[in-house]
Amino acid sequence: MDLLLERLREAGFDAVSAETASGGVVALAGLATLRDGSRVFAKTLRTPVQDLFEVEAEGLRALRELGGVTTPEVLAATADLLVLEPLPPRRGDDERFWDALARAVATLHTNKADRFGWHRDGWLGRLRQDNAWDADGHAFFAQRRILRWLPEPLVEAAFDREERRALERLCAALPELLPPQPPVLTHGDLWCGNILSGLAGGPALVDPAVSYSWAEADLSMLWCSPRPPASDRFFEVYADAAGLADGWRDRMPVFHLRELLSSIAHDDYAPECAAEVRGIIRPFA
Repeated sequence: MDLLLERLREAGFDAVSAETASGGVVALAGLATLRDGSRVFAKTLRTPVQDLFEVEAEGLRALRELGGVTTPEVLAATADLLVLEPLPPRRGDDERFWDALARAVATLHTNKADRFGWHRDGWLGRLRQDNAWDADGHAFFAQRRILRWLPEPLVEAAFDREERRALERLCAALPELLPPQPPVLTHGDLWCGNILSGLAGGPALVDPAVSYSWAEADLSMLWCSPRPPASDRFFEVYADAAGLADGWRDRMPVFHLRELLSSIAHDDYAPECAAEVRGIIRPFA
């Protein structure tokens, strides 16, 4: 917290104390109290990572301005510091909350583009997210969201040659596994840890990895990650609001490959994630 306070002061925030925030795995984060009694949420890195915070700030604005989603106001974004309006933890974890989130995400996914990608590369955790434009959704997902992770050292170490070939075969078969879908604006890292409450009590989203991608790629993060029982309501309401093609549950593990490979590359739950990957690619071995 001393480093966070130092960087807040360097950025012009008269911070007097800070409490460590839990939940994040990449940055040093905390809720800081300023001399006037107001509070801000801030995070920093011991060693700055290029444009990570700039990209995150832009993603939050895109979700709010293009997608109509509630996100925290960005107060400052520099190479080594991100300062946001503080939001409360997710509260009211009931069906009404998840109903509201489903409608918000369905609205987000109405913002469509004519190709997949984003105007700049982004970040997923500490590692680059390749957002190069592509008109072919299957090629985009194969190259930018799955195969992109194979050269990462920890992913190379986790899988042998035959397992890597099975992943490549699965990617070649994506047109048979995943029905064509339009590119829509996606949060990109939609798991429970990135779902908070807005100041008005409804859902708010943080820590995006924004791009125009498949809507089901967003849904897979929530479907395949630990979540409370009430969140089942999310998928019912989303299906009514936006529609879900038959067989969507069966497709969720394929979409979730990106997150599993990313977790291995970051050394987060690597053995468990590698076992999940092997189960998904087994038919292509």
